[in-house]
Amino acid sequence: MSVFAPFHGLTPDPDKAELVAAVPYDVVNTEEAAALAEGNPLSFLRVSRPEIELDPGMDLHDDKVYAKAAENFKRLCETAPLTLDSGEHLYVYALQMGEHRQIGMIGVASTEDYENDIIKKHEKTRKDKEDDRTRHVMILRSHTGPVFMTYKDSAAIDAKIADAMSASPTFDFTAPDGIRHTVWRIDEQSSVAISEDFKSVPCLYIADGHHRAASAARTAKAMRSQSPSHTGQEDYNYFLAVSFPASQLRILPYNRAVADLNGLSKETFLEALSAEFAVAPAKSPETEIPGDIRMYLDGEWFHLEPKFDLASLGVIESLDVSVLQDHLLGPVLGIDDPRTSQRVDFIGGIRGTSELEKLVDGGKMMVAFSMYPTTVEQLMAIADAGEIMPPKSTWFEPKLRDGLVCHNF
Repeated sequence: MSVFAPFHGLTPDPDKAELVAAVPYDVVNTEEAAALAEGNPLSFLRVSRPEIELDPGMDLHDDKVYAKAAENFKRLCETAPLTLDSGEHLYVYALQMGEHRQIGMIGVASTEDYENDIIKKHEKTRKDKEDDRTRHVMILRSHTGPVFMTYKDSAAIDAKIADAMSASPTFDFTAPDGIRHTVWRIDEQSSVAISEDFKSVPCLYIADGHHRAASAARTAKAMRSQSPSHTGQEDYNYFLAVSFPASQLRILPYNRAVADLNGLSKETFLEALSAEFAVAPAKSPETEIPGDIRMYLDGEWFHLEPKFDLASLGVIESLDVSVLQDHLLGPVLGIDDPRTSQRVDFIGGIRGTSELEKLVDGGKMMVAFSMYPTTVEQLMAIADAGEIMPPKSTWFEPKLRDGLVCHNF
């Protein structure tokens, strides 16, 4: 049984929503965040990436950074303004990117469900990133960046979402990147009914936002220790999430590029590959089926076809990113730990294969690999098995926006 509950949302004035909404904090660096927020005092990046208003080069974990986040959040609440809903609501959230549209629900999920694996994970978290988000959440007393989750499709939930979308939306705008964001606030009675439907969903899966979820669980634990009258119903026991039906999710590949050939010449590198892969010139850099890996080297695209039986591999070992790591990056290029290696870079599929060509042709990288994307079914199977995906296995598009609905505690 999954808990996905209505809450008192903190939302901007509808006329200001487009100015407030911002990309997630972890998909841009400081320079990119500063460029996106330039000339816009209402940008939520001033809360999620507050270092853009501080001295260049400042340690991102300096106390001043978190203090600036709290200061900017308070100011944004006053100037946007951000207003706390008097009732508890769920919200429908539709994202349109080109021909692709996905429609989910904004609500709050339970940290207890997270701790008890009713909310399933597929990714390891890093303590330093958890520390950062926990401090950020605690000083704001608000979850401002939603965890991106999915669930196996429910006809009952779909029907109620369709009903809610017959009303006029609360927010409806197209962001500068061309993605349309539409939000409907659901009335309290319908919100309760949808929340009841979620109790028939066996589990929720984190698609993206493992560090946000882990930080929420740490926040709840810290707040419990400070609350002698703790009941389990306090707002700090829940965190902001957006849940989408699995059939609507779009996963793009997470491609790889490597800085060198591990001391090998082009000829000896290709010869080493031939032990595990049939190597042939490729007509296109775009992959077509699982197990289809394309490689860009010395201005030419190659098709790498595994010589081993993919069907005999386990659910993790058969992922294309695992095949590449276990049979090429590790044994041939000497990249034993892609989490820590400085020789490998990961490129989100939204940048296209032209970005791989640019990196290699420009001399920054020596070889690049275009991957077939991980599927939602693979993600769920790995999470169900309690296993962990290799790093940088999934790239979800379109991205959610911070600042449209926050959850205070």
